[in-house]
Amino acid sequence: MKFSIIYEAQMVDTSRENEARVFHEIVEQALLAERLGFDTVWAVEHTALTQYAHMSAPETFLAYLAGRTTRLGIGHGVVCLPPAMNHPVKVAERIATLDILSKGRVHFGMGKGGTQQEAGTFGYELADLPPMITESMYLIPRIMTEEVVSHDGTYVKIPPREIHPKPWQTPHPPIYMACTKDDALLTAGERGIGALVLAFSGPAEVARKSAVYREAYAGRDPARQVGFRPIEHLAALCPTIVLEDRERARRVGLRGQRFFVESLAHWYQGGPRPSAEDLSADENAAALAERKANVVAYISEERIESSPRETIHDVADDAYGDPQDCLRHVRRLAEAGADEILFLFQMGGIAHADIMETIRLIGEHVIPAYRAGQGSA
Repeated sequence: MKFSIIYEAQMVDTSRENEARVFHEIVEQALLAERLGFDTVWAVEHTALTQYAHMSAPETFLAYLAGRTTRLGIGHGVVCLPPAMNHPVKVAERIATLDILSKGRVHFGMGKGGTQQEAGTFGYELADLPPMITESMYLIPRIMTEEVVSHDGTYVKIPPREIHPKPWQTPHPPIYMACTKDDALLTAGERGIGALVLAFSGPAEVARKSAVYREAYAGRDPARQVGFRPIEHLAALCPTIVLEDRERARRVGLRGQRFFVESLAHWYQGGPRPSAEDLSADENAAALAERKANVVAYISEERIESSPRETIHDVADDAYGDPQDCLRHVRRLAEAGADEILFLFQMGGIAHADIMETIRLIGEHVIPAYRAGQGSA
């Protein structure tokens, strides 16, 4: 099991002063995580999603972090691949350079971005992106490994060129894909790459997704392989707050999750701006449940058929609590099939001090206990 952190640079106060403060706090949190045995820090890529995610230049953030650390993995979770946003040649060059400078610590996730707000910023319709992303996804590993690259595709055309540098890792860093639907899990498995999934509701959700992904991976056709380094790896994004005071952890964590869900709903579904109102834990849980019911009703109204939906409104047992709660949660996630936990601490207005305490408690108590085989599920 790998223990990692993923960052959106989410915030309530979007002033320049607070925006800068949040980024510097994230760096401080990451440095503590490295000292305490965490494996990787991942960064998303989103554009023009006020409050929800200000991590719009992860290549810059991760390069800075690589220079400040010596052991910590450096994860793109993920690079968005619309060509006008991130041309595949530039992506390959940046990933290879970062891999060299970090001496092989890069993990490379790819995706399309999730909203028309982002796609439209670069002149695209969101529905038109999937074939563009597929073309770039297959092309980038070629650029990182072939001496002379040429490509005459539908969306990208490259005349014969020698493109440098080549990555530190041979043949290239491990590749992952953002998977928010079952179809994406199938695609990741069939293409022989890692899957980055949401796991807000806990182990049962992870177990179901793991089964879908691993069956597809086991039956994959080598001809569909993306890149030249097959990897079977399921990384689960889990919101978590761990404090000595377990009731306070629940209150703080649920408030953060509510802000996360409401800010996501604002940009993905046209809902109102998120609220940072300091409600009790039970009140925040009730608000999450109410929002989930409204989303389901809306889907029913529109007669949209889907596979089991993301349950970001649900709250996993032991996600918010003390170190023993967290250890139980981690053990159940591992048993469910998670190869890596992407802890999400930095939600909405959760204070820097609470995130630092969470990292300290996980690093000092949960990670050592899990790796020593102590505790019980």
